[in-house]
Amino acid sequence: MTKVRIPHTELDVSRLSYGTASLASWDLSPVTPEEIRKGIQIVEAALENGITFFDHADIYAYGKCEEVFSAVWEAIPDARERMVLQSKCGIRFLEGGEETRYDFSYERIVSSVEGSLRRLKVEQLDLLLLHRPDPLVEPDEVARAFALLKSRGMVRHFGVSNQSASQIALLQGSLDEPLVANQLKLSLLHHGLISDGLSVNQTGIAEATGVSGLLDYCRLHGLQIQAWSPAAQGHIVNPPDDAPDTTLETNRLVKDIAAKKGCPEEAIVLAWLLHHPAEIMPIIGTSRPTRLESSVAADEVVLTNDEWSRMLSAARGQKFL
Repeated sequence: MTKVRIPHTELDVSRLSYGTASLASWDLSPVTPEEIRKGIQIVEAALENGITFFDHADIYAYGKCEEVFSAVWEAIPDARERMVLQSKCGIRFLEGGEETRYDFSYERIVSSVEGSLRRLKVEQLDLLLLHRPDPLVEPDEVARAFALLKSRGMVRHFGVSNQSASQIALLQGSLDEPLVANQLKLSLLHHGLISDGLSVNQTGIAEATGVSGLLDYCRLHGLQIQAWSPAAQGHIVNPPDDAPDTTLETNRLVKDIAAKKGCPEEAIVLAWLLHHPAEIMPIIGTSRPTRLESSVAADEVVLTNDEWSRMLSAARGQKFL
């Protein structure tokens, strides 16, 4: 698989990554042998298909996904040296486990990383992202936590997730080293990060909020854009019964392009992201090896600029003029 360099780092990684949120059930029950078996199976499939980047979060299945993933070390002895591991922190479950809040306090960041390392059974994370913006953030407190984690060898590099340009700039002003990534919801059906630029000096165009200038900011400052839910939960390839006309038209176009190129439709959906010059990294979240194989085929798909633009127009329900 094609490799990309994460900006400001020495890390060369697969340009498609695997997200681990589906490795365990989202409840407080213990990890099951079947979850471990399936977890090893999908991680092994990811490695065999050239994926080297694996995305975690401390809250995924209340920490169980990281626990399941740790079984890989015994099943695949050389797995760790073939991987770049990322986890996220900053979403905190309140008592009872049903409500959450965002927490970028020094104590929470440090304890979250300690927990992830313990569950993953590793000594170091290659990357740590702050999961969602804490409205009560104290940037100097974040900087202090990052400095401790770095000095103790617990984390190599840092980034953010779901954050705007101004939120990133606020944090960066207190940090001694650059943030290297921003993980964002991005797909053909959630395209505001990309289509935002098309609304400049035009009226009657409603695009996503909170992303104005964010794509350009990340490119200018060397933050890798990681796309979560890049396949829109499968709704592009398999639209739900109540899908809007824009989704149905996008589905028809994706099918047509896939048929012409002789590749899976899932590959076309992800290739749309890969085609962008920002070197966007889609995070594949399936638990099915067959779906994973269909997705990684995107690495070999070459779209034309015309095909890419037609796909965006279909998804927006609006032509470029």
